[in-house]
Amino acid sequence: MRTALAFLRNTWRGLTAMRTALTLLFLLALGAMPGALLPQRSLNSFKVDEYIADNGWWGRFLDRLQFFDVYASFWFSAIYVLLFVSLVGCLLPRTWEYFKQMRAKPVLTPRNLARMPHHASAGTTASPRDVIERAERRLKGWRTVTRDEPDGARTISAERGFLRETGNLVFHFSLLGLLIAFALGKMLGYEGQVIVQANGGQFCNSGVYNYDTFRPGLRVDGTRLNQFCVRVDDFDATYLHNGQAESFHAAIHYQSGADLENGTWRPYPLEVNSPLRTAGDRLYLLGHGYTPLFTVTFPNGETRTGATQWRPVNQVTLASEGATKFDPPNVPDAEQRRKSQLAITGLLAPTAVFQGELLDSAFPAANDPAVAIDVYRGDLGTDSGRGQSIFSIDQKMVQDGKLTKVARQNLTQGEQLTLDDGTVIRFDGVRDWVSLQVSHDPTQVWVLLFSVLVILGLAVSLSIKRRRVWVRATPQEDGRTVVEVGGLARTDQAGYGEEFTALSRDLLADRAEPADRPADALAVRADKEDS
Repeated sequence: MRTALAFLRNTWRGLTAMRTALTLLFLLALGAMPGALLPQRSLNSFKVDEYIADNGWWGRFLDRLQFFDVYASFWFSAIYVLLFVSLVGCLLPRTWEYFKQMRAKPVLTPRNLARMPHHASAGTTASPRDVIERAERRLKGWRTVTRDEPDGARTISAERGFLRETGNLVFHFSLLGLLIAFALGKMLGYEGQVIVQANGGQFCNSGVYNYDTFRPGLRVDGTRLNQFCVRVDDFDATYLHNGQAESFHAAIHYQSGADLENGTWRPYPLEVNSPLRTAGDRLYLLGHGYTPLFTVTFPNGETRTGATQWRPVNQVTLASEGATKFDPPNVPDAEQRRKSQLAITGLLAPTAVFQGELLDSAFPAANDPAVAIDVYRGDLGTDSGRGQSIFSIDQKMVQDGKLTKVARQNLTQGEQLTLDDGTVIRFDGVRDWVSLQVSHDPTQVWVLLFSVLVILGLAVSLSIKRRRVWVRATPQEDGRTVVEVGGLARTDQAGYGEEFTALSRDLLADRAEPADRPADALAVRADKEDS
């Protein structure tokens, strides 16, 4: 039993040591690096799957170690919790000790000031009382206490630099507050992404079903989201000559609060890194892509226009893949309707270049759009009850022969093709869509506050030095007074030698004659000065 208690006590002491907290802080920063260098499943699962497929066993190994879910991994959470416990365990006793030091008086003047790292002495005809009064005036702003000694000497003890420890505690408590704020943000916040067509398409933050992807906090069920609506009226992108995006700009209108009741729409120029802040949420513009427009004329003369966004597969040229699906009109029989469904899949090139029959994109802007499409007819499986991606067709339906490819062709804007049953498919061009992200973090202000306090506390703790000064005025039998000044830097001594020299000269020079030297000399020693 005693051995177990000793082990627990030693473990607790080691965990709550400041060096342990610093080590855990370093490990936390090191553990966050994969989250910045590797794609994260919570942000882009498609990129994660692509990375694993490209890197084989290495990608699968990293996946087993949760390197693609860093901030939800067991090892990152363990470091986070241990750092929290370590900070609390070492800060509470340290704060109590600092509180006792603040209430305590400066320590007694040492008997032999000549042993101090910094020392100066001189003689004067002034009385010990006059010397100490002059020292009190010079040490204004220091914590001082004056004492009388049995041999008639008077002393003054002075301390300065307590704000150094204050800054140190502010830094560590702010770091602790930052950890708590991050944890609460993960519990109470949420984040969702949605694609909206840039021709007046609308999105309302009224429920999780309006999102394409939604990541709630641990205490968020998605039923009480902050209410606001957004309408995307237009989108404009500019590119450099090499195809690199220079700027994205979405012209939007939004409603929140009372505007939802009276129907008022307010304009806002939404740009990358310039989010809309409304209803306690932030709306970000993440990116954009293209929606191909297809008009299908069925054999009975009726037409349908399909406008389903396609997914970029090349982030440089915005070459995109997807699937636009159609139900035949006026077919009341469900079985017959399922057998007559259409799907247009393939590749969209915003600026088309052809190498023979192969289509590719040369530039991300929609300068000369074209598509290379495969047309499928049959049962798309949309009524099977299984979820299905809007960007692809169900390959199982193709393998089972329920969905058959009936045409393949390249189409430029305005061109059309005719199927064997007389159905006409025309490619009408492209339309922009934008990817929006809604972020809700009720602790954002606290994170900012604690971040500022961390910097301020660190700056104070690094710029202020803790130091002590003692002055003793001892009367002599011949009526003269010997004045001694001793100094000690409690922490870093860099620069204190110069400060002590200036302080001792102010206390001794021009008002005293040396105790054992010519009258114009001053004995000053700084045995330990850092450069």
